[in-house]
Amino acid sequence: MQTIYIHPAAPPKPPEGAPCNGCGVCCLAQPCPVGMVLSRRRRGACQALRWDGLQAQYRCGAITEPRAVVQAALPRALQWLAPVPAAALARLARRWVAAGQGCDSDLQPQSPPSTSTTILS
Repeated sequence: MQTIYIHPAAPPKPPEGAPCNGCGVCCLAQPCPVGMVLSRRRRGACQALRWDGLQAQYRCGAITEPRAVVQAALPRALQWLAPVPAAALARLARRWVAAGQGCDSDLQPQSPPSTSTTILS
């Protein structure tokens, strides 16, 4: 069992195979392979995940904010290099994260009665 913290306005997780609705459950539970590189971690929330308050959904920062995501992933002394890999990331990230392929998460969120905490089983 794992506890993740989801924005209260996030949409509910769609069924596996249904179109992605930006619920964020998959990326809040663990990063995808691209997110592992960008976040420098295998477990926990992907640091590239971004909340879009206007659309009330989560989005992959590798797609929506590639330069900021690359800058955050680079050591401070190398952040000036961010525009070069960010340009490539912007072109390739949609394919790498399987954007548009539908929900591939088999996680089953369970909301506690009085908080925005979600427990995965």
